Amino acid sequence: MKDFSYILPAFKAYDIRGRVPQELNSEAAFRIGAAFAKVIGAKKAVIGRDIRLTSPELSQAFSEGLMSMGVDVTDIGLCGTEEIYYACGRYDFDGGVMVTASHNPKDYNGIKMVLRGAKPLGKAEGLSEICALASGGYDFAEDQKNCRKGGIVSKDIHGEFADYVLSLVDLETIAKAELKVLANCGNGGANVVLQKLVGKLPAQLVIMNGEPDGSFPNGIPNPLLPENRQSTSEAVLAHKANLGAAWDGDFDRCFFFDEKGRFIEGYYLVGLFAERFLKRFPGASIIHDPRLCWNTREIIENLGGVPVESKTGHAFIKQAMRDHQAVYGGEMSAHQYFKDFFFCDSGILPLLMLMELLGQTGKPLSELVGDMMEKYPVSGEINYKIDVPAEVVFTKVKEKLQSLYGQPLKESRIDGLSLEYAEFRLNLRTSNTEPLLRLNAETRQNKALVAEIVKAVESALP
Repeated sequence: MKDFSYILPAFKAYDIRGRVPQELNSEAAFRIGAAFAKVIGAKKAVIGRDIRLTSPELSQAFSEGLMSMGVDVTDIGLCGTEEIYYACGRYDFDGGVMVTASHNPKDYNGIKMVLRGAKPLGKAEGLSEICALASGGYDFAEDQKNCRKGGIVSKDIHGEFADYVLSLVDLETIAKAELKVLANCGNGGANVVLQKLVGKLPAQLVIMNGEPDGSFPNGIPNPLLPENRQSTSEAVLAHKANLGAAWDGDFDRCFFFDEKGRFIEGYYLVGLFAERFLKRFPGASIIHDPRLCWNTREIIENLGGVPVESKTGHAFIKQAMRDHQAVYGGEMSAHQYFKDFFFCDSGILPLLMLMELLGQTGKPLSELVGDMMEKYPVSGEINYKIDVPAEVVFTKVKEKLQSLYGQPLKESRIDGLSLEYAEFRLNLRTSNTEPLLRLNAETRQNKALVAEIVKAVESALP
């Protein structure tokens, strides 16, 4: 019997990411598709893909795996991950599949899967079983023999998706701001939707790197990396734009630049959106991740809302959103979740809502976030490659900080290691999608202390 264990490393905490073809290839995608169909009992499913060069073949193989198990497939083609969420929330599909590796290196690809109604599919909801079937020696032949082969149809939903997200904001308020927006698609897929917004959105969109190109001629679209921000910043200034926006490859994350060309950490946008929703829904619950949270908690509590901390990652945040019926959830990594969007994350809605805020307040983005940035300076997310178990690093970092600053006021292990002192806090965690250790630190009005904390952590790394 053939050994399929090579697939195993691609299965992460809440999705699949692996090197192509070593960990993820057409054979693997077929088996994962068949396993997905068997575990969730699917009869109808929707599938889409990002711009990566290997995505068409993996999408086709996954579809073949579904159809071999009797599943009828609707293929929406090149799209954003959020369009799969929309399709599962809007239509009668048993599940949805997005072939994407988002911001991972070129030789990676991946698969995100959701259940009916765009509910998350994590380990507890069937991902572990799918992994066991696909990477183990399970023979799907008997299942395939006992069912008809499913069919496949193509469907274009870009226009209706654009209409739906536009319906969630006040276009008249956006029009008041008379905005020029620099939109850097990073040669990912965002422009397929942006073109549907043109003519309906009362603002001028200046599209940059709009051509979808999986060879990534301008680098991997990941604006979270400081080295990837300069081109957007310069373009904002060159075009005298009021706002800059840049997306990752599957455009479920949008990153913002103010009118001065400054990159604005996603952390501060969480505070802005929390304020927006609590003014409309007093007393509501807001979900946040543990990496950076002081500013978010302060805003939520001052407005009478309920802050709820969740482990980082879309499957965890979405489940917390549903459990608490939260109106909004935000991660500092620029994943923004909305109750009105099936409790899912979107990279297009945050742009529209920020434009609405600019029209509503009459203030530039720099002014909207200025106080937050002064009160709670941050390190930005810093990544480290380590060759020892994360727990070893956590122990060494704790010892180092205790030697410098004494015992922390609070320690949390909700996601990695969070340590809170009177004047600073930090979170150190392993990535769910990449072999990295990630550091985030924040202080109370003390930029110099941020650098000091980062230096202390780095001195403790093995």
